[in-house]
Amino acid sequence: MAMQLLGVVGWSGSGKTTLLEYLLSHLSAIGKTVNVVKHSHHDIILEPAHKDSARLRLAGAAEVLLASPYRYALVRELREATEPSLFELLQRLAPADLTLVEGYKWEAIAKLEVHRPSLGKPAIYLEDAHIIAVASDVDAPQNLPQGLIWLDLNQPETILQWLMDGMQKNLFLKQP
Repeated sequence: MAMQLLGVVGWSGSGKTTLLEYLLSHLSAIGKTVNVVKHSHHDIILEPAHKDSARLRLAGAAEVLLASPYRYALVRELREATEPSLFELLQRLAPADLTLVEGYKWEAIAKLEVHRPSLGKPAIYLEDAHIIAVASDVDAPQNLPQGLIWLDLNQPETILQWLMDGMQKNLFLKQP
């Protein structure tokens, strides 16, 4: 099934989460359904070890689905299994107007880079041809690669407009 999929990449501290919060709040306010996949290199702790769901998972359950009137969470214990690919995980999500992916820098998907030169880290777009736009707090460099969109990180409404235009044009369409 085809889906609109956009990666959001950048170094730690660049403002990815702040930008995602802005985009999510505005997209959901106009009725768009947006999923988010967030990759972490760290262990994920969703419940304290003394809670029943954690105890059951640690006792050997392959999956624990924890449900309440407010939300539910499905936790799968990988044990010795390989981490699922992004596209395997995407198949587990409900359909949405857009899925935003934070992390997964290595995936061959359309990406928006959040770039702050003040962090002292190199721009990712110089090495990744899948980055189609950069949101930065500095002006575009003179030698900007042809076709790369440069957006002002300090004007998130312009990034939102770029994203909505791209969704309308199916710019982020991906066949998993």
